Amino acid sequence: MKLSRYFSDHARRYDAEMDDLVSDSEGKNVLDKRLKEKRSQLDFLVVMMDDNPEMLAVAFHQGFRFPSAKAMDLLVALEPEEFPDWDQLAQTIALAPWAVPLAARVLREPTGEIFMVAAACLEYLYTRADDRGAAVDEPEDDDEELDPEEREAQDREDAGNAWMEDQGFDAKPKKG
Repeated sequence: MKLSRYFSDHARRYDAEMDDLVSDSEGKNVLDKRLKEKRSQLDFLVVMMDDNPEMLAVAFHQGFRFPSAKAMDLLVALEPEEFPDWDQLAQTIALAPWAVPLAARVLREPTGEIFMVAAACLEYLYTRADDRGAAVDEPEDDDEELDPEEREAQDREDAGNAWMEDQGFDAKPKKG
């Protein structure tokens, strides 16, 4: 799995935020209590969703289901400006019933769709933390002759094409 720069950076912050929520100063597990508090502060936290999405994204912890790991692996390779619309992800990301009203509130914001994709991807990466480290910066053998900018553009194109295929669209012919 390859991560975009966006997710490479924000996944570490999300992990740290989750670690902060798990236990109190005495080492007691207080995750459920703290998640409940975060969820009750949603109206306050939406102002942070663009600059510090992990602060709000943790409120959705365990609120997503991922029927297609392959599609999620492709999404985490994208930068926010490349994200598909939230409503196009119904086959890729499902919300737990308790998370639906939270999502509805967030989606009223101008950047709510981008945030929801990001939050789902951050949670997906958190649940797959064992897989994240090794694949982030390893170049693929067939791309070694490309400069970093060309490789990144090719990776984005490949990820977008694979995601479209996974959604049932015909494969786009490869360039070159």
